[in-house]
This record gives sequence, C-alpha cells and structure tokens, in this order.
Amino acid sequence: MDKYAPRQWLPHEKPTIPGSPSTPLHPPLTRLAYGAVGLLVAITGGLGNALVTANLTFLQGALGATSAEMAWLPAAFVMTNVSMNLLLVKFRQQFGLRAFTEVFLVLYALVTFAHLFVNDINSAIAVRAAHGMVGAALSSLGLYYMIQAFPERWRLKAMVLGLGASQLAIPLARIFSEDLLQIAEWRGLYMFELGLALTALGCVLLLKLPPGDRFKTFEPLDFLTFGLMASGTALLCAALSLGRIEWWLDTPWIGMALAASIGLICAGLAIEHNRSNPLLMTRWLSSAAVIRLALCVILIRMVTSEQSTGAVGFLQTLNLGTEQLRSLYAVMLLGAVAGLVTSALTINPKHLVLPLFGSLALMAVGAYMDSSSSNLTRPAQMYLSQFMLAFGSTFFLGPSMALGIGHVRANPRNLVSFSVLFGICNNLGGLLGAALLGTFQTVREKFHSSNLSEQLSRLEPLVNARVQSGGGGYAGVIADPALRIEVGTRLLANAATREANVLAYNDVFLLIAGIAILTMLWISLRSLWVWHTTRQAALSDSNRGASNQ
Repeated sequence: MDKYAPRQWLPHEKPTIPGSPSTPLHPPLTRLAYGAVGLLVAITGGLGNALVTANLTFLQGALGATSAEMAWLPAAFVMTNVSMNLLLVKFRQQFGLRAFTEVFLVLYALVTFAHLFVNDINSAIAVRAAHGMVGAALSSLGLYYMIQAFPERWRLKAMVLGLGASQLAIPLARIFSEDLLQIAEWRGLYMFELGLALTALGCVLLLKLPPGDRFKTFEPLDFLTFGLMASGTALLCAALSLGRIEWWLDTPWIGMALAASIGLICAGLAIEHNRSNPLLMTRWLSSAAVIRLALCVILIRMVTSEQSTGAVGFLQTLNLGTEQLRSLYAVMLLGAVAGLVTSALTINPKHLVLPLFGSLALMAVGAYMDSSSSNLTRPAQMYLSQFMLAFGSTFFLGPSMALGIGHVRANPRNLVSFSVLFGICNNLGGLLGAALLGTFQTVREKFHSSNLSEQLSRLEPLVNARVQSGGGGYAGVIADPALRIEVGTRLLANAATREANVLAYNDVFLLIAGIAILTMLWISLRSLWVWHTTRQAALSDSNRGASNQ
C-alpha cells in the first residue's frame, strides 16, 4: 500500500488541514488526557526560552559574560526558532505526525540535556540556537493535542487554548525560577526543563496522536529557500536583539546584518515567486488582507512587550528584586489565564475583529495607568494595569490566528506560508517592540537627564542643601568635609539619574498607549469601510434585481 495514498476518513475524522491529525471520537477520559498532555507540551516548549530570559542577570555572573554577550542567548533561540516552520509543516505532511512527535521531542530532551554541560558563553549560545530549532515543534504539537481534547463544535476554542498555553510560560518562569536557582544554581533551571521534556516525551509515547494524511511534499529547491530565508531572518533577529544594547549607530555589524538580511530575504522570496510549486505563496502573502493581518499582529505584539520591557524594567530600575516582584508576576499569570479562558469561551468565527479591538482597549488603558508612575510606585500599584495588559496579551491570540486559518481553509496550499507568517509576526513583533521601546527609553532618559542636570546648580539653595544633607549622613565615617560634599554630589546625581529613568519609562508607557489607540482607530476605520462597501453592494444588488423585475 502506498504510504502517500489518501486514506478514507469518516466525515468527522477528516484532518482539518494537511499535516494535522485526524479527529476520531474519543471517550471523555481520553479527551481529558489529551488536554493535559497538550497543556504540558505547550508549556514545556514555552519554558525553554522563558527560564533563560527571566534569569539573564544571574546567568551573566555564572558564565562570566558581559550584558551584550548575554543578550545573544535569547537572540540565538529566536534566530533559529522563527523560520523553522518553513520545514516543520512539510515534515509533518511527508513523514507523518508520529515521526514528527517522537523525533523532535527526543531531540528537545537531548538538547536540554546538553545544557548541563555548558561552561562558557560560546557553548551556551550554540546550545540555545539548537534549542530554538527543536523547540519550534512543541507549540504546534501542543495545539494538535489540545484539538483532540474537544469535540468538533468546540474546535476553535481548542485552538485558542492550545495556541495560548505557551504564552503562560514567561510569568510562570518568573514566579518559581528563583527557587530552581537555589537547587543547583543555573543548572537547576535546565534540570527542571529536562525533567519536563522527559515527562512530555513519556506522555506522547503513551498517548499518541491519531494519524493523518501523508503527502510527498519536499523538493530540493525548498532547502535553498529555507537557507536564504532562515539566514535573513536570523540576521534581522540578531540586529533587533542587540541594536539597543550595542547601539544602532555605533556598531558597524548591525548595519551590515540589516542590509544582508534584506538581501537574503528578498532573494528567497524572488525564488519562491517564480516557482511552479512554491514553498511560500508570495502572491497570497502580498495580498492586502494578509498584509493587514500581519501588520495587526505585529502592532499588538509590540504593545504586549510593555510587560517585559516596560513594567518589569521600570521596577528593576527602582532596585526591586525577584522576591519583591513575585506577587506582580502572579497577577500577570492570573491575567494571562483569564484572557485565555475568556477568549476560548467567547470566540465567534463571525466576530473576530471585536476581540482584537477589546484587547487593544484594555492594553491602552493599562499602559496609560502606568504612565503616572513615580519612584514611590511599587508592584501593588500596578496590579490592575498589569492584569489588564496580561489579559489583553492572550485574549487577542485566538482571533488573530482564526482570521488567518480562514484563508488556509480556502486554499490548503497556503498552510506553510501562514505558519511562517504567523510565527515571524509574533517573534519579530515582540523583538521589534522590545527594540523600539528600549531605544525610546534610552533616548528619553538622556533627554530628561540633560534637563535635570541643567537645574542642579550648586548656586541653588535647595540643591546645596540636598548635597549637604546627603553628605552629612556619612559624617560618622568621613571626617573630611570636601569628601562629604563629593559624596553628597554623587548621591544627588544618582537620584537625578533615577528620576530621569522614571520619566523615561512614563514616556514609554504613553507611547505604548498611543500605539494601541492608533491600532484601534485603524481597525475601526477598516471595519467601518468594509461594512459600508458591503452595504452599498447589497443595496446595488437589490436595486438591480428590482429593475430586472
């Protein structure tokens, strides 16, 4: 029997899209088991990068690296992760879901095990790059398991839960990762992740996905396209990740990387545009509807980066540690779970734009609330705003994915293109948001520092009194009055720098609110235009029908 011959499926069993599993009827306990395994696999894949991202400062000391070198760890993960869907979708279609599941989970466990032997920054970067490649498979694997847990009429809800479960990894990692560091220092993180990977591997071996159709899909030219696109997106990710740290205009390699990435990506797209059986459907990707969807996802992902780049960075600037921020992380996790569950319960294929509008409105209000922060702001004052931002960050995922899936169902050949598009928009949107907000914060901090410094003249009585009082606190240990004045001056300069950072972060919060509001206006105007043109077309058709009668 030809392994690529299409199977005969019952109507309810037929795979939704090529490369996905069939959906036979399962008893309730089996559905529950599929849901639990799907949640485990999705969170395991998300924690792969979240544990490192949440503990970069500690890992920097353990590896003896600079902050710029440490930025390569999350960058290396994203560089290899972002373009893997180019091959993974076709791998599932040609070799089957079971081979896909077992091969990539075994590789994931092996790469995680390799983390235990990392002893310097170079080996850490290499292992993180390998982790990004194999970790890309786990998000889709968790989604497929979650689909098996729900009946057909709730399949869209299953997709929301399967897609959003990996988004819970970052707040989870921030809550408990400090305890793992106390077990075996930085190796404690990887020992926990290895345990999760082995548990997930055992679960998927015990509870296998139903088979799907297999097709002969790979062509030699696919690998040339993958090489060009993967290299181009990797260079783009590296530039976005390191640009604000090494600074855009001071580091020549950033400009060269950006130029090379544009050339490589354009070369890959040019090859695909002229192929008879392309890997990427360039004409579909360049359609107005797809461009609008991609732009919408990127803008929303930029807004959601407020939590990692904005609120957490702001509180860390005020010297708050992980233990003091743990309650805030718990609120973020609660908000993300609430947004995910609400999205699953309320999603409606006929009304997918309204949830996008609602999530942006919540994030705009939350960011605006944070824009009045001061050096006395503590996590308790940010609970409500961060809950709203976390809620909105998961509430938008399902509807945005569903909007694209509609195009894929109309033409299954667009599946690879959509998987790549959605993955790139999510990853690059987050990187672009972090780069934009981080750069904006740095520029505004220099601006506010300059303004504050101009006002700190020793000729001002209040400034002189502040210097005297600051140095007076060291009178018991510093006898020299001149040294006490110097200490007081440094303390005042440190306070001015702190206030400049506070003002800069407030500007960042306002910028995020502005981006969210402008995106809402764009979505609203577009929706009104679609409604108007649809209504005019309906009136024209009715008038034409009346005249014919």
